[in-house]
Parts: sequence; structure tokens; C-alpha cells
Amino acid sequence: MPDSRGLPSIYDVARVAGVSASTVSRAFARPGRVSHHTAQKIFAAAIEVGYRSAHVAGIQHPGGQRTSMIALVIADIRNPVYAEMVRGAEAAAAEAGYTMLLAHTQESEHKERQALERALPSVDGIVLSSSRMSDSAIRMMAKQKPLIVMNRAVKDVASVVTDNPRGIRRAAEHLGEMGHRSITYLAGPEASWADGMRWRSLREAALELELSVRRTGSHLPTIRGGEEVAAEWLRHRTPGVIAYNDQMAIGFIRALQQRGLSVPGDVSVVGHDNSYGAALVTPALTTIEAPLYSLGATAVNNLLAFAAGARSRSNQPVVLPTRLIVRDSTAPAAT
Repeated sequence: MPDSRGLPSIYDVARVAGVSASTVSRAFARPGRVSHHTAQKIFAAAIEVGYRSAHVAGIQHPGGQRTSMIALVIADIRNPVYAEMVRGAEAAAAEAGYTMLLAHTQESEHKERQALERALPSVDGIVLSSSRMSDSAIRMMAKQKPLIVMNRAVKDVASVVTDNPRGIRRAAEHLGEMGHRSITYLAGPEASWADGMRWRSLREAALELELSVRRTGSHLPTIRGGEEVAAEWLRHRTPGVIAYNDQMAIGFIRALQQRGLSVPGDVSVVGHDNSYGAALVTPALTTIEAPLYSLGATAVNNLLAFAAGARSRSNQPVVLPTRLIVRDSTAPAAT
């Protein structure tokens, strides 16, 4: 039935779509909570009856109307690792004539879901960076709109990752060559795919290189997280350390220096990402360099290709190369 102004209402949409009015309301307010098939029926019905929210929400019409907007979802805007990814993604989007919507989820799966539910109706595609959602939740989102994942491999979803195994192996080889036979891995977020991949890669490299490795408890991938994990390392010292990322490595070094310890005199430290600041701290940080700008640009270019109707020829992620940058935070073992 039309509303008081004679305009189509959600009840008209529900009647045409063959669903309840509450399902129609949920499809517009929280698309991620409605199946892809049901959502498509509701959006088509809204267009058919002329329901105004179909236009306001930016729904694509059968003729292919697009919003020329994409969403980039990142875990922590304060982490400099995302700066180059965002720059690369924005440059690729702008070149293609798209505007990029940036969402910050504060390392929270709940906030990530909320951001996606709000953004989903208004964009032509989504890039997830370091997502904390489950694989099944990501696959559900991918059924709603073209979607690509950075820094994580999800079955049946397009993804772009860096070569974690190669980077970690080079770091382990570097420490081993300098005489450090025991290494601690400073673990990042528990829900991080990259964290699990880096730890697994280190264990595999350690077996081949005859090194001893251990893992700390999970911590936030921040300077504060690195400072906190230093206390755990002090109880189980090793001559070598590989951190989940540069921010944790920097915080770890700072905490040791405040306790009167020397890096690399007492422990050699390797970070990950070569993000801004890695070369500016004292000592300058040895780190695994990831092509962050290319990561963002590649993700957006592939996403826009999918949005235009392209299909992935492989279920395997696109893998970008990594390399070890040796600076001053690592040195040969004391004799």
C-alpha cells in the first residue's frame, strides 16, 4: 500500500518480491544480513514499483547503473603500513574514474561488518585489507558485490597477497647466517591470516635451516603491542627476533632500550613491511619489504575488472614479491 503521500512503500516492494516487509527493510538497512538471491529480488521489485529508496541507496538498475564508487576497508588507519596501500588503491581508482570510500574498522570484526553493511548499497565494489571477518562472512559479502581481499587468501574469493613464505625465509636465513640459531616470532592479531602464514613459514624455514623457533602470544600490531610483548621475550630470551610487522618491531626495540639492552648487541630484530619510519628509527630497522603501493593498485585494478564482468581464471591469489632490506637492527652473534 502507498504511504500517506501516495508513494510506493516497503509493503508494495514486499508484495511484489514475495517477502515480508521486515525483510525488505533489512535488505536496505543491512544488505549483508539478506541472502544474495533475496536481495536481488527485493531490489528488482523496488525498481519495478518505483520505491524511492532504490535510487537513494544507489542500487544498480537492470540496465547497469553504477555509482562510480568503491570502498576500501582497512583495519587500523594509524598503522603506516596502510598509507601506501591506500595511495596505490586511490591512484588506480582515480585513473579509472572512480571515487574511493575509506572505512576504518579499528581491528574489530564487528565494526568491519557494520562498515560493510553501510557501504554495500552505495558502491560498485569492495576491497578488504587485512580483514578480521571469517572466511564464510567474506564469501557472503562477495555474493552481494564484486569484492577482492588484500593480505589474505580466501577460497572462492579473489585476493592479492605478498610472498610471505619467501620473505620470512630470507629473514630466517639472514639471522642464521649471522650465527643466531634461536629465533622468537612476535605474533600479531589472533584473527590475522598473514600472522598465521608468517608463523607457519618461519617454522618450515627453521626445519630446513636447523634453527630453533618459538612464538609469543598474540598482540595488537602496534608500537604498544611491541612494547608489551618485550616482557614476554625477556622471560625467554633468544638472540634473534622476527616481528609480525614494523610497528611491533619498533615498540619491542624501544622497550628493550628503556631497560638498558642493546639492539643489535643483545638481540637482532627483523620487522615486516618496510613501512614508513622503518628507516628513520635508531637503529634503522632490518625488515621484509612488501610492495604496498602495488598491492593497493593491483587490488583495485582487479576489482574494477571483476565489476566490469571479468572472471578470474584461477582460484589462486595474485602473489606480489617481497625482499629483505638489511639495515642496522641485525648484526652477527657475539663470539
